Amino acid sequence: MASLLRSAPRPGVSAHTWGLLTLGQCLPFAIALLVLAIEFSPAHFLYTGPLLTATPALAAVTLGLRGTLAAIGLAVAVSVTTATYNDAWGTQQVYTNLLAIFLVSVAGITSNSAVRTRREHELDQVRRIATAAQEVVLRPVPERLGPFRTAGMYLAAEQGAQIGGDLYEILQTRYGVRMIVGDVRGKGLQAVRAAAAVLGAFREAAQYEDDLTDVMNRCTAALRRETAVPGAFDQIALLEGFVTALVAQVPDGPVVEVVNRGHPPPLVTHGDTLRVLTPADPLPPLWLEDFAAGHPATAESHPFAPGDRLLLYTDGVIEARDPNDAFFPLPEAMRKTAADLPCGLPKDFLEHLHEALLGHTRGHLADDAAMLLVERCEDTPEP
Repeated sequence: MASLLRSAPRPGVSAHTWGLLTLGQCLPFAIALLVLAIEFSPAHFLYTGPLLTATPALAAVTLGLRGTLAAIGLAVAVSVTTATYNDAWGTQQVYTNLLAIFLVSVAGITSNSAVRTRREHELDQVRRIATAAQEVVLRPVPERLGPFRTAGMYLAAEQGAQIGGDLYEILQTRYGVRMIVGDVRGKGLQAVRAAAAVLGAFREAAQYEDDLTDVMNRCTAALRRETAVPGAFDQIALLEGFVTALVAQVPDGPVVEVVNRGHPPPLVTHGDTLRVLTPADPLPPLWLEDFAAGHPATAESHPFAPGDRLLLYTDGVIEARDPNDAFFPLPEAMRKTAADLPCGLPKDFLEHLHEALLGHTRGHLADDAAMLLVERCEDTPEP
């Protein structure tokens, strides 16, 4: 029976609610076993037909199709066993009980199927709305920007229709290719609101600000304006919220400039070598500027030669765990993928990382994740 019940609470379900749900799922089987115990005891003169008939109906309410069929099979088995034990075959009572179980079972399966179909339709509709809202915030990444090949991927966690706060964008500007990746603490509409504010500021500032640090400052100012709107964020988000963000720029020269505000450092591969672009002077995330007094953000330059691949990502990638609670080894996975794929296939590169991530987590992501890849391939002319 354990395989018919849920093995662990879903995210957002309290322990009390989970306990009541589990109790409701076990109740049909408990009733059937109680009937069996009564019929095999000196109290077998008690009429237990209504209790046994209720078993399929209760299962249809609390269990899925497999659980309902299991409860029906148990009810029929108990009815046949007790009728044989009490030598009651041929009596009207036995056939009435079997007919009642049959009718209730048909009604239960029909209603269970109808409810399941309606719920799936409603969930699909909500998911479509959530996907549309997410695509308004996260625009598709172009395949080519100047001499660079690019790709992006957003991986949603299995948490119903909740929209996460992961964000990324990449733009062709007069200063080169500029990009941002970030992660808003929290989920839901408040996280989307914060992500939209940061992305909106980046999309404008990236085109006009000469200094990459000023681009990040514009994102910070936009976030502060958004949080100042009355009612836009609840008190918990205002007290505990923040946004990790990383802005990067790839100019014409063989370098990449990075401003990192509390975000996981980018990775760069060239052949079988891998570099982690760890900031020399770590800074706190956006929304926590008060902790950075006396430490202004500055852009740091790193080599980015032809043949290099630059990967920006959110913490949902590196914090993904396997059943043994081990984190996803992103550097090793990226190094292996870089050795297997030639430069110039960014979509395939991210797809390989996606497959490795799902294999590590056994197909379940506990948090949303995003990845952005930029490749500067050798001898790739600008179109």
